[in-house]
Amino acid sequence: MSESDPDRDRNRDQDSDATTRQRIADALREAPRTASELSETVGVPQSSAYRHLRHVAQSVDSSGEERFLVAPPECRECGFSAFDDPVNYPSRCPDCRSERIEEAVFKIE
Repeated sequence: MSESDPDRDRNRDQDSDATTRQRIADALREAPRTASELSETVGVPQSSAYRHLRHVAQSVDSSGEERFLVAPPECRECGFSAFDDPVNYPSRCPDCRSERIEEAVFKIE
C-alpha cells in the first residue's frame, strides 16, 4: 500500500471546492435561490453553502462584470431585515427574538 500524498489530496479538495462554487454561481445566474435551495441543487450541507456563497460573492464582485445581489433575511413576526450579515442565517430576530426567520435570497446578474 502507498501512503496518500497530502499535496495531491489538498489539490483535489481545492478542485472540488472550485467546482462547487462554480455550480453555485451557475445556479444563481439561472434563478434567485436560498442557501437551502442551493444545498439541495449542488449537494452540499446548508452551512457549506453559506461558506461557498461568501467566496462566490467576492469573485463576482471583484470581476466587475456581474453583481452578487442579496435579498436579506427577514423576520416573519416583525418584518425586521437589517441583519448585520446578509450572507448568513440568523438564529433569531434581534428585535422581537422570534426564531421565525425567512432565508436570504441570492442572485447573480
